[in-house]
Amino acid sequence: MATVELLFSALPEHVRTARLVAAAVARRAGVDEAVLDEVRLAVGEACTRAVGLHMSHGVDAPVRVALIEDEKKFSIEVGDDAPHPRASGAVSGAGVPPVGAEPSENGHGPAESEGGALPPGARGTAPGQSAAEEDEGDGEMGLAVISGLVDDVEVSADENGGVIRMSWPTAPEPVLP
Repeated sequence: MATVELLFSALPEHVRTARLVAAAVARRAGVDEAVLDEVRLAVGEACTRAVGLHMSHGVDAPVRVALIEDEKKFSIEVGDDAPHPRASGAVSGAGVPPVGAEPSENGHGPAESEGGALPPGARGTAPGQSAAEEDEGDGEMGLAVISGLVDDVEVSADENGGVIRMSWPTAPEPVLP
């Protein structure tokens, strides 16, 4: 079982690097070329979620990404060290657990203000909605995207952090004569 581990500072600009490394390792592991874009997008969503959690909770620890090559599958684990006080344990498949405030890969959608859209990076909330509630909705959307892209996904979280585990089948190595 070959494993590549990646640790990066919780900064949005490092998510792209994680996506590229994940796609390269997935290709080498034998993941079907047609699925590599899904791998990239799912890793981007998971890493962006972890970065957002670290930033919103003031966590200085790096985001963890483990790329694991097994005999018949390729797995990716994205871990964060942000507390998830409302986490309800592990959820497998297409379910989306209530894990707290996590932004999606696309960041926060443009919120309209009196003068039009807010500047890039600015945040707005709907009337009666707190920033934490907005973050929670964004995180659930990011997890929904991951669930739609990955057939085998598990999300777990507790007060010490969370992990998203995703896996894809690999093509068997051809037998050479």
